[in-house]
Amino acid sequence: MARPVLKTKLCDMLDIDYPILSAGMGPTLIGENTGAPVELVVAVSEAGGLGVLGGSGFTVEELRSAIREIKAQTDKPFGVDLLLPKKIDLGGPMGGKQVDELPLSQLLKLLPKPHLDWVNKIKTDLGLPDVEVMVRMNSTTMRPQESVKVCIEERVPLFCAGLGNPGFMVAEAHANGMKVLGITGNAKNARRMAESGIDLLVAQGHEGGGHTGRIGTMALLPAAIDAAQPVPVLAAGGIGDGRGVAAALAMGCIGVWVGTRFLATNEGGALPVNKQRIISSTDEDTRVSTAYTGKTLRASYNKFHDLWAESGLAPLPFPTQVMISSALLAGFIEAKKDDYVGGLAGQVSGIIHDIKPARTVLEEMVAETVDILARQLPERVRLK
Repeated sequence: MARPVLKTKLCDMLDIDYPILSAGMGPTLIGENTGAPVELVVAVSEAGGLGVLGGSGFTVEELRSAIREIKAQTDKPFGVDLLLPKKIDLGGPMGGKQVDELPLSQLLKLLPKPHLDWVNKIKTDLGLPDVEVMVRMNSTTMRPQESVKVCIEERVPLFCAGLGNPGFMVAEAHANGMKVLGITGNAKNARRMAESGIDLLVAQGHEGGGHTGRIGTMALLPAAIDAAQPVPVLAAGGIGDGRGVAAALAMGCIGVWVGTRFLATNEGGALPVNKQRIISSTDEDTRVSTAYTGKTLRASYNKFHDLWAESGLAPLPFPTQVMISSALLAGFIEAKKDDYVGGLAGQVSGIIHDIKPARTVLEEMVAETVDILARQLPERVRLK
């Protein structure tokens, strides 16, 4: 049986078969599991889409190794997603020298007293064990400039900024044959990013998992497309099957950026408890909170959301807030308090009911999109 054809301008730009990218999901500062590991990247790219490595969970050198591992497993195009914070300030001196790791317990002492007192109170109230976590001060998030340099040296086909404007690196990336993608949640930022020279823009609606804005996908897409012209736009937020892909193309997008559906795959790097939470969720079982990173972030609902909402505390700047969430989540996991654990996920969780191979997800998404555009729409819509 011949493979279905579904091509847009994005396929020509990135030399891929289908206009579907897996989002570069991963932890922000602390954590061993990345949402978009090498295995997922390779699977999506080999299936005809473009896999994007979630680079925020790696050290700078691990990032280089992961990029080379992808190249060893596939000759297909792929991307790397990094977080580019405007400023990194953990609120205390580091002795004037760069260190690779620090105990989380040491860093917690740098928190404002109300926040530290709250962390200690929760640990006492819930009987959480003391779990020592080493914070990687040499992670890509803590050393973004070094990480960008690695991507350029390795000539990654597509650089993606999951947070921040990558316009500063466009000229050097283009000189090395790379393309650059930015992500936005509103029209104002879409215009600003487009003017910075990026090649592609992802417009992610409020429905999306991870860091997300206030505008719903249906309202955001036309506004972002108009604001970003002539930079082409991909849709994100609420896309988990061919219906979402077809809708995005009808709105004027040239492709889609899919996170939660690829997270819930065999190759997705989420913890098993987080995958299970996705497939058991309804469309109302996610929450947006500043609890995890200090920025608005959507995750599967769990009791940690309630604890933070009841605290009355203001979130600390990214990535300092991550220390709070990491300290407590490590305790929740060690104590097997799954009710307090939930990973990043979008509202599209409500239509995801199983864990399957990433290739199968992509192939089904493509087949359904083609069927909608070629058969279902002409049957449902009369133009004469």
